[in-house]
Amino acid sequence: MENNHILKYSDYKFKFIEVFNTLTGEYIRSGILKDGKDTDIDPFMRSFPGLLDIGIMGGCKAASKGLCRAGGSISGCYQGARKYDPEKDMKLDDYKSIIDEGKENGLMQVALGGAGNPNDHQYFNEICEYTRSNNIVPNYTTSGIDLTDDAVVTTKKYCGAVAVSWYYQKFTVDALKKFIDAGCKTNIHFVLSKETINDAIDLLEKHMLQWKDDNKIYIYNFEENPINAFIFLLYKPVGLGRIDNMLTLENDSEKIQKFFFLVSKEHPFKIGFDSCSIPAIVNFSEDIDENSIDTCEGGRFSAYISANMHMMPCSFDQEMKWGVDLRNHTLKEAWESDKFNDFRSRLMHSCMNCDKRIICMGGCPIKHEIVLCDKKEKYKK
Repeated sequence: MENNHILKYSDYKFKFIEVFNTLTGEYIRSGILKDGKDTDIDPFMRSFPGLLDIGIMGGCKAASKGLCRAGGSISGCYQGARKYDPEKDMKLDDYKSIIDEGKENGLMQVALGGAGNPNDHQYFNEICEYTRSNNIVPNYTTSGIDLTDDAVVTTKKYCGAVAVSWYYQKFTVDALKKFIDAGCKTNIHFVLSKETINDAIDLLEKHMLQWKDDNKIYIYNFEENPINAFIFLLYKPVGLGRIDNMLTLENDSEKIQKFFFLVSKEHPFKIGFDSCSIPAIVNFSEDIDENSIDTCEGGRFSAYISANMHMMPCSFDQEMKWGVDLRNHTLKEAWESDKFNDFRSRLMHSCMNCDKRIICMGGCPIKHEIVLCDKKEKYKK
């Protein structure tokens, strides 16, 4: 690794290289190298995660106030809306130990999260400062509830990007304005569900979102109020998530097809997806460069660490089926554990007869019911 804004990582075990610009966020990964040449074959995994999703929050202040449900079931909080208790937040020394080991093994970015808004952590500034001082880029997602000016200053100073979850509320719009006015790279996280798919279609057609509150109609126009990107997240039946609000091909096929058709059109903002959406992109999007998408990176290039120091391939493993206790193991040991290998095997051996398996690897190994695929080769996990 180099101690400047251009990070270079060489994976000698899996034979590929990465380059990451900590200032612009530009990231390049080579294919598997053979005799010094790029084979254009994507490596399956990394020797150590390049990104760690770190759940620094053990609970949620908004949940304690009853505010997180202001968005109804739109988000379906997968952390179960746990009430705030500062004793359950990640300890600063624990966080620093993660960064210290990560720095020595090629960690490039962290996504701060957990059961509440990361900017509510009592050591939020210290966490961001320590991360950046070790040449690792912190990013995070927030609801925007009770966002302070100090948190905005910290975000601008240390973070690569911030995402605001779309809740159809005034606090959402207020947070967006604060971040944008401060010059932060600002995204919106929008959860795709039965309740929101029509709004997502309208968004891509009209570039605006509208909602009703106290008998008033509110409209937010993204051509007049530009953001960096919309990141669409697939709704999952985890935590407060309900199975009956989950998109399915059996009941929502026409809307799903229309939405992904619109994705490839021109928009005044960038568009991104969580990796859970890749099967749908593969099946329904047109004119999408397959080199621009990557399927589930859990246990391959990224991992999640909970506030109580358990590491697992993905944050949606709320039952910690694949969890490894970092009180007893290093990050490296967890990454190379039998549990992580079991998770990877589900991606490695899914949908073996499908001509698209290299791109999507069968989709989510945790909640396979969310996989939007109608191919007969669909793997039953």
